[in-house]
Amino acid sequence: MATFVLIHGAGDVAWYWHLVERDLCERGHDVVAVDLPADDDSAGLSEYADTVVHAIGDRTNLVVVGQSLGGFTAPLVCDRVDADLLVLVAAMVPAPGESGMDWWANTGHEEASPEGDEHEGSDIAVFYPDVSPDLATEALSYARDQSATPMQEPWPLEAWPDVPTRYLLCREDRVFPAEWTRTMVRERLGITADEMDGGHTPALSRPRELADRLNAYAAEGAA
Repeated sequence: MATFVLIHGAGDVAWYWHLVERDLCERGHDVVAVDLPADDDSAGLSEYADTVVHAIGDRTNLVVVGQSLGGFTAPLVCDRVDADLLVLVAAMVPAPGESGMDWWANTGHEEASPEGDEHEGSDIAVFYPDVSPDLATEALSYARDQSATPMQEPWPLEAWPDVPTRYLLCREDRVFPAEWTRTMVRERLGITADEMDGGHTPALSRPRELADRLNAYAAEGAA
């Protein structure tokens, strides 16, 4: 069985993963869902990675999963622990020396015209359009102000960690449009993204399907 290390996105909390965590645990896996210090202005990327590495402890058979801004932290973790697999879910893919602030322009995201622009910036319309209303409201109740500190720092690795990497995009994502994401992943990672239906937060809208994907990735790696 694998140990899934689940890293949330900007301004979020470990609760985001609770439905996926329950499903993976029912399959016999171990799960470490981490609360990053998102609202702490003194915490940067190094502190984010420290938080995750500390939570992992001496666990093994690691599958590190990063969602959205978690894509900046997950590879830093893989550079410090013996991970079997890195999985990015609707995630940012940084380049060496690139800050999160520069990432948007460098990847051409600004020209991608995210569908969220058509919805007047409503958090539910952009981030949770396919999440049940009650669950989306609960998710918003956990939201924190995301500090700009980790976005202002250059990503510190000189190269992508030497860990097998998979990318899972969501076809109806209003934050990272699918066609733009396909190109970004191909150019930055040299791989073809896997795809599933749904919006930017599949751990809430399609937790069973996402758990199925993660379970399959772990099984393929073990094989």
